[in-house]
Amino acid sequence: MTVPAWARWPDPDRPAWTLGVEEEVMLLDADTLALAPAIEEVLDALPQHLRERATSETHASALELATGVHATVDGAATELTRLRGELAAALDGLGLRAASAGTHPTAMWQDVAVSPAQRHREVEEAMRALARREPTFALHVHVGVPTPTAAIGALNQLRAHLPLLLALSGNSPFWQGRDTGLASARTPLFQAFPRVGIPRAFASYADWAHAVDLLVRCDALPDHTHLWWDVRLNPALGTVEVRVMDAQTRMADAASLVALVQCLVRLEVVEGWASWRVLSAREVLEENRFLAARDGVRAELLDLDRDGLVPVRELAEELLAACAPHARALGCTDELERVHALLDLPGAQRQRDAAGPQGDFGGLLDSLADAFCVRDGAVRG
Repeated sequence: MTVPAWARWPDPDRPAWTLGVEEEVMLLDADTLALAPAIEEVLDALPQHLRERATSETHASALELATGVHATVDGAATELTRLRGELAAALDGLGLRAASAGTHPTAMWQDVAVSPAQRHREVEEAMRALARREPTFALHVHVGVPTPTAAIGALNQLRAHLPLLLALSGNSPFWQGRDTGLASARTPLFQAFPRVGIPRAFASYADWAHAVDLLVRCDALPDHTHLWWDVRLNPALGTVEVRVMDAQTRMADAASLVALVQCLVRLEVVEGWASWRVLSAREVLEENRFLAARDGVRAELLDLDRDGLVPVRELAEELLAACAPHARALGCTDELERVHALLDLPGAQRQRDAAGPQGDFGGLLDSLADAFCVRDGAVRG
């Protein structure tokens, strides 16, 4: 079965398992650390080489940094660290700072604005009040795969791992100045949008392409990039894109998650590791996604192979062992090993520790901004 022109996959001879990383960053007023709706001013002030790696997001207080294509996690993390540093330097001259987390801890919807770019205005028109809420910030990882058959296989199989990736990345416990009790408040906030969450399984790449093309042809969405699923395909880039994770405060944590995603894609394409019993139970995947957003690394997730609940740590250890040979092949063993640091002290807990029992949000925001340019994250909070 032929596929629409927009869905044609690139040359299969391209290198496989390449990486691109996109990080949504919050823009802050340097004095108050409140969100600053300054995206136009910021983009105009950036040097050209950085402007090529920075784009606006739906909200005017958000900016996306995007790396180029890299063969290794270290290469992608090194570039993203440099981009963070260059952005921070540019913002300093504008009376602004940057930080990275799943949500701004104290932002209120009345204080946010939608970006003026045409795409974002179209989103506002389509989403209406849903677009006029507090911004959320995510970490997106693209992994190159050689063929459309491998791509749809990876998308289908990765669905089993999305709750675990969410649990490890949970970094948004606060919303509107209060502790939500969740590890990732970003997840239910973003869930208000349509076309989000875990996609269904597809019988083939052609099945996926024609399902998406139907939505586009019927004017339900302008193009396939308006599907905001937790994992999606990008034919123009030849990548599988994992989008379920909260933005990470520390670069070392982001690098460990990038390594895990890269290894998972290779694991699933090469071995088809995820259990068919889990993949076939949509209600189990959805429940695990909620449990992961609620409890983070302390969650227990449903495992149909064991007919019960299994701690995230146990599931993560098993998955890390399965990924280890792939990490050696990809050159990211050290970064993958650092996933253990997220199991021991995840982002949501670090935020709670920084805020303290009295809710010191000024101290918390300082710690988030201070960590923005530090590769190993070794700052207070």
